[in-house]
Amino acid sequence: MDLQQMRYVVAVAETRNFTRAAERCSVVQSSLSHGIADLEGELGVRLFARSSRRVEVTSAGAAFLVGARECLAAADRAVADAAAATGVVRGRLAVGVIVTTAAVDVPELLQRYRAQHPDVRVVLRSGRSDELAAAVRTGDLDIAFLGLPEGERPSGMETVVLDHDEHVLVVPAGHRLAGADRVTLREIAGETFVDFVHGTPGRAQSDRAFAAAGLVRDVAYEAGVVELITRLITRGLGVALLPSAFIRPVAAEDPELALVPVVDGPHRVEYLVWSRFNPSPATRAMLDVLGVRLRDR
Repeated sequence: MDLQQMRYVVAVAETRNFTRAAERCSVVQSSLSHGIADLEGELGVRLFARSSRRVEVTSAGAAFLVGARECLAAADRAVADAAAATGVVRGRLAVGVIVTTAAVDVPELLQRYRAQHPDVRVVLRSGRSDELAAAVRTGDLDIAFLGLPEGERPSGMETVVLDHDEHVLVVPAGHRLAGADRVTLREIAGETFVDFVHGTPGRAQSDRAFAAAGLVRDVAYEAGVVELITRLITRGLGVALLPSAFIRPVAAEDPELALVPVVDGPHRVEYLVWSRFNPSPATRAMLDVLGVRLRDR
């Protein structure tokens, strides 16, 4: 058994297709198929159930994948550590980011990072703050940029506060409140709202503010992306509360949107987080670019 065979198995498991797996591994399909067949013969078990149309991981294959991924990660880390000892940063950096990140210009950050460390393969993943935080804890992500309700701090990882922000009311340009100096939650509680999906950190920020004020509101539309939320607003289907630092540049480019300050509205905190367990050279290099100094240095 060798590392290349393990890479073949992981690639097939993730793509569920031998052709795509071969392309990912930069080998011809026959070499990949023979490599997996040889490994199955060595192990005495079938790792995949195959048909002309489907490829599925068997129970034995699922058990094998756990250890295979750990071995591959350890091997990649060993190569990266050896390179780092010579002053060269290599390997893989997995970065998670919420769609409403505003404290950091992520594309500009990645551009600077790539200029300094061109041998690192950066993988970017977008998602909810709770999902990204969980991925950092399990090691699936190296670092992440989160946004959480004020008073809620990420646990089980290293954290740096990047910014504090407050929400503003987002309404259609022709709305009765467009142009108002400011509003309170009580004044807007009767509006129809567009918001993130119930139970997500993005939604919790507004839900908690209304609950703390003893108010109930009607969320008629839920969406997972800001672009859909703003499109629903411009159609006059509802209003929303969104982080000001994120939405102000968006509204500046869209004359159909108007922003109104909210006196007692939600607040959020943006965080940079990473695993406290032995960060990789690529992770340490990103923290350097961000100006974060590790305590163990």
